[in-house]
Amino acid sequence: MSASRIGQMLPSRSVSVLNGGNVWFFGGRAQYPAGYLVSGVRSMLIPSQLSPFSPQSIALSGVSERRRGLAQEKMTENGVFSRDKVLTIDTMNPTVKNVEYAVRGPIVQRAMQIEKELREGVKKPFTEVIKANIGDAHAMGQQPITFFRQVLALCSYPELLNENMFPEDAKNRARRILQACGGGSVGAYSASQGIDCVRQDVARYIERRDGGVPCDPDNVYLTTGASDGIVTMLKLLVCGEGASRTGVMISIPQYPLYSAALAELGAVQVNYYLNEEKCWSMDLSELERSLAEARKHCNPKALCIINPGNPTGQVQSRQCIEDVIRFAAKERLFLMADEVYQDNVYAEGCQFHSFKKVLFELGPEYSDNVELASFHSTSKCYMGECGFRGGYMEVINMDPEVQAQLSKLVSVRLCPPVPGQALMDLVVNSPQPGEPSHTTFMKERTATLSLLAEKAKLTEQILNTVPGITCNPVQGAMYSFPNISLPEKSINEAKSLFLSPQALGQAPDMFYCMKLLEETGICLVPGSGFGQKDGTYHFRMTILPPTDKLKILLAKVKEFHQKFTQQYS
Repeated sequence: MSASRIGQMLPSRSVSVLNGGNVWFFGGRAQYPAGYLVSGVRSMLIPSQLSPFSPQSIALSGVSERRRGLAQEKMTENGVFSRDKVLTIDTMNPTVKNVEYAVRGPIVQRAMQIEKELREGVKKPFTEVIKANIGDAHAMGQQPITFFRQVLALCSYPELLNENMFPEDAKNRARRILQACGGGSVGAYSASQGIDCVRQDVARYIERRDGGVPCDPDNVYLTTGASDGIVTMLKLLVCGEGASRTGVMISIPQYPLYSAALAELGAVQVNYYLNEEKCWSMDLSELERSLAEARKHCNPKALCIINPGNPTGQVQSRQCIEDVIRFAAKERLFLMADEVYQDNVYAEGCQFHSFKKVLFELGPEYSDNVELASFHSTSKCYMGECGFRGGYMEVINMDPEVQAQLSKLVSVRLCPPVPGQALMDLVVNSPQPGEPSHTTFMKERTATLSLLAEKAKLTEQILNTVPGITCNPVQGAMYSFPNISLPEKSINEAKSLFLSPQALGQAPDMFYCMKLLEETGICLVPGSGFGQKDGTYHFRMTILPPTDKLKILLAKVKEFHQKFTQQYS
């Protein structure tokens, strides 16, 4: 069939000239393989030996464009043709639709809307929104550590090194970091694994923390916050299909990063429940139950632990950590230890024990065999520098061939943010006794952690005075996760809500938290966003707001809960 004949068959708006493998549209040219023609406005390739009116072509054209993944064209009211989007909710990656992240979910979005309404003068029964939904310390008013910001300022604007306003130890630290950067600038890319001298400092920090247990800088990877390292490790672990698909054991309640990452990767989430009656401790029999159940439908390969805990605020005992390591060794599980709150320990009798330290103290039977990745961050502890996205992970006993693949994988994202790497260096290599900045640094560090300990105790005490709320001791981290008793009437109303044709009903603790937000301006996250045992309800709140605001927040929660209980009783 001649090109001119095909041109007559196709709408003039679509085709100007057909010449060989080139099809000229008014908007430009599309290149098609030789031997193919374009079938009209459907933009579908048909072998040239087929007539557009052959049975095969007619049958093919009867398949909907949406089902074939093709764009449809429609005429608008003004006579202009428009195409459907290539990327639609039906054609997008289906695993992304399974991702949920409660910490920044619907309740937080509504809080932002309310803030806007308040700015526009809309009358509310409160004058401000108090956000206690996320562990963002500086957003809650925590002040940065002076030494850290001095060095970062010097690194960002090296001309300041000529000024007398900065102490010499800050200048020396900045010079050392800049000398390790390409072109002497933190604006240059670094090695994908991270700046070499920073990784060496991280390794020395780990050795000091763990009482001399060796750390090889080649096993240290600087990351974009701890989250980046966690997701990277999960990417390495996930494989298989059906019953062989990788399962990853995560604690319930859990930090939603884990469930979100597993959903995106199409892995199997394997839940094990923390023991609320024993201050959210890990229970060996529960790990065994969870693993046995999971092996019926997937291939569990990894066990994730958050210590100190998020959202539950517990600090695991050394005995618990030993039990977990022995369990992982016995069951051949890869351990992932999320230790970003390692300096946030408040309760008397509690102490942070790193998984690596305990692993090596158990002896070669375990230290030579158990595979472990541990994670730390600049975002938590006394630093609270969330926005710089600094962090590291250390891998232990990783197969050398897999580690080569890990190095390849991190190279794809070029490098972590260099200012974040610089900040991580300052965290692990802080001012030492005798240096000009040491006294101020220690004063600020101690004050920040002491204030957090006071607020942890205050939160526990006030919440436990409210009938229907039970709060475990906040032993560490930055959160409380109290149990709330909800009247049956409120549970039924929540479940009967019609939100949309796709969303029938609402989690009862989401219903509770949304009402709390609308009536008091307090933004908390419902426990259902973190996972919880069926029939129990919770919320997570940070202990980060300034003490005066925290007291207001707790008083409002107390008043609201009493009112809510009366309303639905």
